[in-house]
Amino acid sequence: MKSSHSFSENALIATTEDDRGYLTFNRPESKNAINFRMWQEIPLALDWLCSQGDIRCIILRGEGGRDFSAGADITEFEQMRQAAPDGQAYERSNTSAFRAVRLCQLPVLAMINGICFGGAFGLAAAADLRIASNEALFAIPAGRLGLAYPVDAMSDIVEALGPQRAGSLLYTGGRMTARDAHAAGFILSTCGLADLNLTMTALADQICANAPMSNRASKAAIRSVLTGSKEDRLLAEDLAQSTFDSSDYEEGRLAFREKRKPTFSGH
Repeated sequence: MKSSHSFSENALIATTEDDRGYLTFNRPESKNAINFRMWQEIPLALDWLCSQGDIRCIILRGEGGRDFSAGADITEFEQMRQAAPDGQAYERSNTSAFRAVRLCQLPVLAMINGICFGGAFGLAAAADLRIASNEALFAIPAGRLGLAYPVDAMSDIVEALGPQRAGSLLYTGGRMTARDAHAAGFILSTCGLADLNLTMTALADQICANAPMSNRASKAAIRSVLTGSKEDRLLAEDLAQSTFDSSDYEEGRLAFREKRKPTFSGH
């Protein structure tokens, strides 16, 4: 079943197809730069996708086939980030979007082609898995604009890249190729641009074939290890325990005995 809903005056498009959702940055004329309203509505779009029936993963992507996203729309900065109070409000919208990706109950995948700069890099870092074309380029040019990257989102970048590589990108404002991003562990795998959709589809197929409750529990467990938070650990333990009472656990055992692929319902 397919469904679609647009946000931010069609600059964000949320769609579902079968068991997966897509969140598309839809401003190809501006290299899919993310404006203030888009930042505000990314959490709403993710919530909408999670509410759409049997969705088992969400894929972030850029419209137009050229770029993932240039990051925050710099043309708004003169008006939206001119002074500290305005800048703080803008930053809060950024961090809310990063948090929505990071804490989404479903696995979030980033399908990256072309440029992935600044805030878009932050969104990709907040995602669980990242696939990129060989031509993709990554950068965090905050230092070139005289700005600081949001502290709340820095954990995603350091966790995904390590402190030295993260520091190098931030201090120099330089660019990182897909090859270097893969070597650093930021990218799960790279491929030719023509194969990007197929590579992402194959990965999503594998994820969606597994028990959704198991994936939710695994995501929460990974998060708890990264944060060291007692609350995160308790949530992960609760989700893990709930799998034992699920019909999917029963189906998994039955499929193993019958030597067939399981068909999971998510319950």
